[in-house]
Amino acid sequence: MIDARNIAAILLAAGRSERFGSDDKLMVPLDGEPLGLHAARRIVELAPGQHIAVCESADHPLAARLAALGYEIVTNPHPERGLSQSLASGIAAADKAEAALVCLADMPFVTTAHVEALLARFDAETAPVVASTRNGTPMPPALFAHSLFDALQARKGDQGARALLADAALVSAGARELADIDRPDDLPVP
Repeated sequence: MIDARNIAAILLAAGRSERFGSDDKLMVPLDGEPLGLHAARRIVELAPGQHIAVCESADHPLAARLAALGYEIVTNPHPERGLSQSLASGIAAADKAEAALVCLADMPFVTTAHVEALLARFDAETAPVVASTRNGTPMPPALFAHSLFDALQARKGDQGARALLADAALVSAGARELADIDRPDDLPVP
């Protein structure tokens, strides 16, 4: 188990969202606020030692809203280089944390209780990677020990930390909770 105060929570919010169409996916309204703020608020409720949001630009409207919630904004001006570029940028800003919790801004339904379960399962020696799962497939949100930060920063392309998740300790959650919004029809019908 790790105390939330000893982690850096990294919200990846710099993707190109090509499957969503021309709208800015993370700014699309969901229950009265931008989709990208839902995961951000769950992280704030967790009260980690550090809040980091990786955004395409510090001028993006979501970046301003995240900064108002206490996030340190790290920019990834090259989202075309893939998820790994955003991950490396966030990890670089988290260098003093004992572990990094990596969350995706397009996963608005993850609960604080689920993230707390990830922290409860974590052990730097015996479980240095703890990932969420539905049906046995490891996925974000995921927690990585500081000993893996160099490996996370070395990743390339759009795979992110997928290879490191292969041996992760897993914490189950329902399909709805771990749903990500990739296309407009992934949004719940009001």
